[in-house]
Amino acid sequence: MNLTDKIYIAGHRGLVGGAIHRLLTGLGYSNLITRTSKELDLREHLPVKEFFETEKPQYVILAAAKVGGIYANKTYPAEFLYDNLSVQNNVIHESYKAGVTKLLFLGSSCIYPKNCPQPIKEDYLLTGALEPTNEAYAIAKIAGIEMCKHYHQQYGCRFISAMPTNLYGPGDNYDLQNSHVLPALIRKFHEAKINKAENVTIWGTGSPRREFLHVDDMAKACYFLMQEYEKPEIVNVGLGADHTIAEIAGMIKEVTGYEGELVFDAGKPDGTPRKLMNVERINALGWTAAIDLKAGIQSTYEDFTANYDYYIGKKH
Repeated sequence: MNLTDKIYIAGHRGLVGGAIHRLLTGLGYSNLITRTSKELDLREHLPVKEFFETEKPQYVILAAAKVGGIYANKTYPAEFLYDNLSVQNNVIHESYKAGVTKLLFLGSSCIYPKNCPQPIKEDYLLTGALEPTNEAYAIAKIAGIEMCKHYHQQYGCRFISAMPTNLYGPGDNYDLQNSHVLPALIRKFHEAKINKAENVTIWGTGSPRREFLHVDDMAKACYFLMQEYEKPEIVNVGLGADHTIAEIAGMIKEVTGYEGELVFDAGKPDGTPRKLMNVERINALGWTAAIDLKAGIQSTYEDFTANYDYYIGKKH
């Protein structure tokens, strides 16, 4: 991608899309195209068709998706399936028709089988049953991956797919009902410190292991893949290391300066014991994550406190 090439970032207000937009702007890319969901509803085919015919982007990064926590996925599976399929179908197909030079589709680590071996290799996709609580979302994402792969095979399109692990960083969702465990804990510890609460309760035993990648690392991985990777096979993007929930909570406690006690509610579900991505493929290509978890939590907490009123009032 040259600095003056026309690049469309779908989902530029989201966690990943926002990080990609920041990165490319910082690198000097001067022809970035964005549309809010009010300006362009990607679920509607005709507006998307007209957008591609008018704007003619050379590169597309598809980071737009309907996302949510377990409650949202269980409550609205039809919307998660329909909305994401519609967005993917429209953007990928119109990219093909418009002759887009290259497209990057973003999947998710949650599309892998519920009980696949650890660390999770790309080859494990479609080898077992999905996690029931986010099955609709996962099926839609798998369809997007397969669409990119088959457009690559049938039409020669340079459409590639990346599978990020759990992400965090500036622009995250801090809603206590719908966010991931890391941003939820950042908010809980911060507010416990402000309110001088004696303890912070954490769901489960604290023993499950989770991997978290800073979103700025994810943005750099996306840029790297757009520049260097051409194959239709999916690529995992992760830190390559995991920590227990108890360890992550300890880091957040230290970073926030909270001085109370941690209470683990063993009566609440732990979830999957471990979810770690195998990142040998992208490491072999020449990319590795640069931000370790402790440093990433520190910078994320600084962003959270600086923009506290915005994050707490933000609707996701």
